[in-house]
Amino acid sequence: MNTLHSIAQVRAAIARAREEGKRIGLVPTMGNLHQGHLALVEKALQRTDCVIVSIFVNPLQFGPNEDLDSYPRTLAEDQHKLLETGAHMVFAPSASEIYPQGMQGHTRINVPLVSDGLCGASRPGHFEGVATVVAKLFNIIQPDLAVFGEKDFQQLAVIRKMTQDLCLPVQILGEPTVRAEDGLALSSRNGYLDQQERALAPELFRSLQWLAEQLPRSHSQQTLVTQAAERIEAAGMRVDYLELRDAETLDTPTPDSRELVILVAAFLGKTRLIDNLRIALG
Repeated sequence: MNTLHSIAQVRAAIARAREEGKRIGLVPTMGNLHQGHLALVEKALQRTDCVIVSIFVNPLQFGPNEDLDSYPRTLAEDQHKLLETGAHMVFAPSASEIYPQGMQGHTRINVPLVSDGLCGASRPGHFEGVATVVAKLFNIIQPDLAVFGEKDFQQLAVIRKMTQDLCLPVQILGEPTVRAEDGLALSSRNGYLDQQERALAPELFRSLQWLAEQLPRSHSQQTLVTQAAERIEAAGMRVDYLELRDAETLDTPTPDSRELVILVAAFLGKTRLIDNLRIALG
């Protein structure tokens, strides 16, 4: 498994793979890999001949008061996990490689509507940073497909919309959320939780499950959403948002919606956790 640090190195390696007739899969990450990331790699390995994993903590998607400096960087451990999983290449560029002239005047990609609200409201500029760096990775690597986790549900929707709108020839695959045995969605930020917080964290997903079970029996969705938020708060968290959306469009549900998704973000101590749960409609 090769670890490459420059755009020129990656493009040369991808050109060689193309000459051998290989299909290219990309798994974009910010590193500090866990089993959720490795599931994305495994999905890419099933669908392509050559899988490249990018590891880049993208400063453009962090706000001024967010955890850019403290975000865990564990390249050596990540390399070992990827080697065992079977990835073929790692692209681990520096910020200066991706933004050689800095970020101040850098072209940015805005994906309207789908990036509004939810995490887009709580983290202004976040999805602009995500869309910009993913578009750059697509242009650098030119993969046949890219795999993203469904835990970041709104992010996946943003990337799908951007790819479609810009006519990028990349197939976007989503991979279901990987969870710990107690239901907590795996996330690099779970490492910020202390022992007591980690014990409380699964209540976030349990509240989503409770809400999903109650919805078919109720004539007032908003009342149930409020009650679910109260359950989360009672467990010691501070709800950022808890909303019910159309799973396909992320719009407010309509009678024509075929599938719903409950989306939540909540603070547990200083750690911001997100999760979601899809609900198929009969």
